[in-house]
Formats: sequence, C-alpha cells, structure tokens
Amino acid sequence: MYDLIIIGSGPAGMTAGIYAARREMKTLIIGKEVGGQMVWANEIENYPGYKKVASFDLINNIKDQTLSFGVEFRDEEVKTIERKEDGNFIIYTNHDSFETRSVIVAMGLSPRRLAVKGEVEYNGKGVSYCSNCDGPFFRNKIVAVVGGGNSALDAAEILSKIASKVYLINHTENFKAFDVLIDEVKSRENIEILNNTELKEISGNNKVEIIKIFDKRDQLIKDIKVDGVFVEVGRIASTDLVSDFVDRNDKSQIIINKNGETRTPGLFAAGDVTDCEFKQITVAMGQATIAALKAYQYLQLKKGESVMVENSR
Repeated sequence: MYDLIIIGSGPAGMTAGIYAARREMKTLIIGKEVGGQMVWANEIENYPGYKKVASFDLINNIKDQTLSFGVEFRDEEVKTIERKEDGNFIIYTNHDSFETRSVIVAMGLSPRRLAVKGEVEYNGKGVSYCSNCDGPFFRNKIVAVVGGGNSALDAAEILSKIASKVYLINHTENFKAFDVLIDEVKSRENIEILNNTELKEISGNNKVEIIKIFDKRDQLIKDIKVDGVFVEVGRIASTDLVSDFVDRNDKSQIIINKNGETRTPGLFAAGDVTDCEFKQITVAMGQATIAALKAYQYLQLKKGESVMVENSR
C-alpha cells in the first residue's frame, strides 16, 4: 500500500515525489521515460540557478535527489486506474498492480502524430519525435523535419550540425517561431526550407527511404530520398486513462483548481497535462509541489489528524 503514486516521471512527477517523501509518504513514481519532455531538449537556459544546463545533467540531478528521499521508480506504463469504495486507488501497469491512497497525474504531453501512411510502420525505423535523442544516428545522412513552430526549427538547427542535409517541411508560407530561430535556420546552408508543403507518405524497405510531399504552389506530388523523418508538429495530452475521474478542456488537458485538485477526491494533477496556460519546467514543478502537499493534507484529514503546512524553503 502506497500513500501516493505519481503517474509520470518528468520534472513535475519527480518534484512531487520529493515533497511527498519529505512528508514521510510512501511514494512510487511510474513513468515510461525519466525526464519526460526534458529529454527532447538539448540544453536548458531558463532554469533558475543555471545560465545553461544540459538536459540530461538536470534530469539525473533531480532523479538522484528524488531517490535520496526514498522514492521508488517503476519504468512501466499505466494501463488502467480503478477507484475502490474506500476511496483508495488501484493502478494497473502492463506488468503489475499497485494500491495507493492518493494519485498525482503528471504525465506531461505526448508528440502529435501526422496520421500519414507509413508513420506508424516506420516509427523507430527512421521516423522519430525527438531530434536530441535520435539525431546522432543520422550523422552525415539526409533527414526531413516536419513542422513550422519553435520545436521544428530547433530540431532542424540541431540536425543541421549532424546530418549532411535537412529538409524543413512547413505546411504554411510562414513560420510560427521566434525570429532569432528563423534567422538561424535560414542561415544554415544545408537546410532546405519547403514552405507550403505537406508530407503525404513515408515509405522504404524496412527503414525510411522515401517521402512523398505535396507542393501546394504547383499542386504536384514529389518524391524525396531521406534516411529519417523527424515529426515536430506539437504535443497533445493523452488523458483518456483518467477520463472517468477528471474534467477536461477541449485540448483533453485535465482541469484543476489552484491546489491541483480534480473532481475526484484523492486524485490530483500537475504539469503540462493540466489546463494551465504556461507549459514551462518551473511552472510544472511549482504545481507539483502544491499537489504533493495537498495530497498529504488530504490523507491527514482523511485520518482525522491535524495538518501542518510545509513552510520550509
């Protein structure tokens, strides 16, 4: 029996684990990838205390601190959640089941897919959603990046240092990204920008070899030889797992109050998976801190005990 199970092992999940453990709550974090969306970044320049820090260094530091408080980690995927009559929860993963008195959902966001032919079939065989993770596998090769926002241009800029050529496929005429990033991408000689273009199909022989693109200007379908495709068209909230327990907005993000509470007592949420407007590491960690402390208060009140507020800095 756990006092708290946290679903998601990104910055929000691990921060919640730290604060829960400080209140002597028996805590388990279940997540498919430690670090969450931070693994998609190369370096982080807006984390207080660091002018610049490598994402993997920051992830490892936070994980080591979380482990030092006695928090357990499970590298698994949560499949279903059941709420018992006594208010406790049973968490089912693909390998096991765990009972807990409270839950914090901190799953972050998942990559948005293109829904084109070949995308699923070649996932992991040339199709990637993380340039920092998989970029080194495409050294001196030809790749395509799909998207027109900051993440797409950032991926193209990173890959231009690794790959021999980068096609940047943007379905509109203009980018929705920071001007400094647009200028940087345009300055790279091995990045070819294809505006008003849509990716229609990915094909190959056991690995990505050819993409079909549709040029809106001349209304033609063209084949381009590539070794990899990096999809950077945004992130979505995959919250069907908890749809029976929470209210969601039109983006499937979990609606919470200022304390991280959902409509189900004992089930809290924090981080990018919530309806908070600002998706930032520090915002997610702040929400997770509040959710963990409210989970502690929830358990104390459930036991009929007095509650002491966390005041230490």
